[in-house]
Amino acid sequence: MSAKSVINKEVFIPHDEKMLAAVQVKRRTKKKIPFLATGGQGDYMTFICVSVTNKKPSHVSITKVKQFQGSSAFVKRSQWTIDQLRQVNVTSCSFSLTTHSHFLLFDLMFDTAFDQWVAGSSGEKCTFIQILHHTCQRYSSARKPEFVNCQSKLLGGNSILHSAADSVTSAVQKASQALNERGERLGRAEERTADMMNSAEQFAVTAHKLAMKHKC
Repeated sequence: MSAKSVINKEVFIPHDEKMLAAVQVKRRTKKKIPFLATGGQGDYMTFICVSVTNKKPSHVSITKVKQFQGSSAFVKRSQWTIDQLRQVNVTSCSFSLTTHSHFLLFDLMFDTAFDQWVAGSSGEKCTFIQILHHTCQRYSSARKPEFVNCQSKLLGGNSILHSAADSVTSAVQKASQALNERGERLGRAEERTADMMNSAEQFAVTAHKLAMKHKC
């Protein structure tokens, strides 16, 4: 089972929520932690998740989930409502080309927090941003968050789900067309076979008549 499936099962399903998207991230800059707050949890993996409640009216949350070294459990660390999200900056200029790939960066600005992240992969980041934008358009109040430096294909109507549906529809149409063409070819082949059989029968009858004539 993938980490994201486990997060959904352990963190969100018990609270009657379903996870819509998640991206594994690392901070671009180390967060300053008070001396007394340190102590022993070691390395960890961080995921930013988008979830929605199953009960109506729906409530959408953006949650920071961590898994600490030596533990198999995933735990919530911070959580914001979608209405607290103010800005999503997909390509920030404040980075080092020698340290991070330009395509892995994104920033999240909330009412009370601002984080700069490096995603695990560009594909994972794009999927997360697209689903996050679609979710904001559907569930946010009148004041929707600003998406900065986002490619139009991420924010347009062609969401991943729509693209997948279009791909399936296209595949079905191609398969249907191929079957129709095959049926037409089989139909023509059957017609040619029938014509050949008729010709063979006529030839056999003619040959028989000639044989009987010469025999007489």
